[in-house]
Amino acid sequence: MRAWWVDVPGPAGGEVGPLTFGRRPDPVPGPGEILVRVSVCGVCRTDLHLAEGDLAPRRHGIIPGHEVVGTVVGAGPDAGRFMPGERVGIAWLRGTCGECRFCRSGRENLCVAPRFTGWDDDGGYAELAVVPEAFAYRIPEAFGDREAAPLLCAGIIGYRALRRAEVPGGGRLGIYGFGGSAHITAQLAVHLGATVYVMTRSPEARRLALELGAAWVGDADDGPPEKLDAAILFAPVGALVPPALRALDRGGTLAVAGIHLSDIPPLNYQEHLFQERQLRSVTANTRADGEEFLRLAAQIPVRTTTVPYAFEDAGRALADLAADRITGAAVLEIGTG
Repeated sequence: MRAWWVDVPGPAGGEVGPLTFGRRPDPVPGPGEILVRVSVCGVCRTDLHLAEGDLAPRRHGIIPGHEVVGTVVGAGPDAGRFMPGERVGIAWLRGTCGECRFCRSGRENLCVAPRFTGWDDDGGYAELAVVPEAFAYRIPEAFGDREAAPLLCAGIIGYRALRRAEVPGGGRLGIYGFGGSAHITAQLAVHLGATVYVMTRSPEARRLALELGAAWVGDADDGPPEKLDAAILFAPVGALVPPALRALDRGGTLAVAGIHLSDIPPLNYQEHLFQERQLRSVTANTRADGEEFLRLAAQIPVRTTTVPYAFEDAGRALADLAADRITGAAVLEIGTG
């Protein structure tokens, strides 16, 4: 099969990018696994962190990609949840121990021995991929392949971040950064009755935010016009944590949605945290999060704004993501031809 993999991590915008394109042996599904012919794969900021070395690859030559949509073309022993030809999605979380205190208490996103697609095991920047069938998702018919891909990480993580932010009914939500995940989360928040304020440096992203129902947009460093009940930081910029906390009303919560964040400047207790303001991280998701989100996304229905790239242009897609040249979510078209 044809695939992209991380050879030596480095800047995505350089003359020689961190990804290598070539042929790899076709994967073989093991017990409880399914083989998926990949149609499209979303290009997530986590892929960029992996390619550039912000996240150390768990093994050399890993194939990135964890927003995978495709069809089942094979199954290993004891796999019977999906039929051949059925459309499925492969997301970031692909395995847990099922035995630790977190798994037993319904918090498998905090499992002490998890496995992740495109980090521990090969992902979707390839023509074929395998996944444990217990961690695959059925794709709602409301979405085409290209529209569905960003839902599998950007959407699921945005949904968990929204829950972690604990926006009260009819509350005021601030969103910092407006890329693939934020543009989905904003629609969820508006649907649930929140007033959404978006802070982003991209003029194109500001226009999209208004189209999707935001009440106000401004620059990433601007303060919203009124105090916020909750906020979500999607931009991987630690310098935005103090102004986001400062924008919170008493008792407000800031949820940091990314797996990687640059260093946070010193915080002033009185200015940023006092009056029961909270700062929370978001770690992966549970399968229940994924199932709940996909049902809700189909009901709304969520509109995903995607920028398609040919399979051969994965390196350019990462470079464009690194330079903030993408409005919405980038998607590699792998098997759509």
